[in-house]
Amino acid sequence: MQRRILDLLRRFEPRALLLALGVIAAVWAFLTVGGEMAEGETMALDTRLLLMLREAGDPTNPIGSRSFEEGVRDITALGGFTVLTLVTAVGALAFYFHRKHRHALVLIGTVVLAQVFSEGLKQLYGRPRPELVPHGSYVYSGSFPSGHSMLSAATYLTFAMLIASVETRRSTKALVFVLAISLMVTVGISRVYLGVHWPSDVLAGWAAGAAFAFMGWVALLGLKPRPKP
Repeated sequence: MQRRILDLLRRFEPRALLLALGVIAAVWAFLTVGGEMAEGETMALDTRLLLMLREAGDPTNPIGSRSFEEGVRDITALGGFTVLTLVTAVGALAFYFHRKHRHALVLIGTVVLAQVFSEGLKQLYGRPRPELVPHGSYVYSGSFPSGHSMLSAATYLTFAMLIASVETRRSTKALVFVLAISLMVTVGISRVYLGVHWPSDVLAGWAAGAAFAFMGWVALLGLKPRPKP
């Protein structure tokens, strides 16, 4: 029994322990924001930040031109169910065709689990959508956490991690992570701009999505085949 435990520990590299700490930190951040939100502690800041993205004296009108607002809708679609499903499917197939079966499995598993937990957390917290401003996009579920923010973080960060694990050039590794973080951040901001989420919803979504991405990374390391003796 002791030997099996030691063999299991050897399979996990030191970075896996750091990633496990990342999971814990992300979960702690989510629970902290969730607790503050449930107690109403975030409402004042949420309201202030939401109104900062609206014309002064007219909360019905987002800042920027009509074309800019339409562009934000295009950005928010990058965190929607349809786009993320396509990204996951294409990514998984690409990994599979390149015989990276572990990578395909981790990508699909992470995204599916994040989706399931997103819906469950929305029902658990039951936070209503903002009514302070008109919604600039169709909504049909609870507000906390932001599903677009959570799923875009889980999908794009996991995808970047998987690409980086097979890429040898550091510049390419850095590029995919910059792109993933940029997509995650812009999608989250777009949800607040369109008035369909409070900022704390987005922050919690980022934390939860990052937790799933970190768990996916740990899973990839754990599924690594052991070298033959």
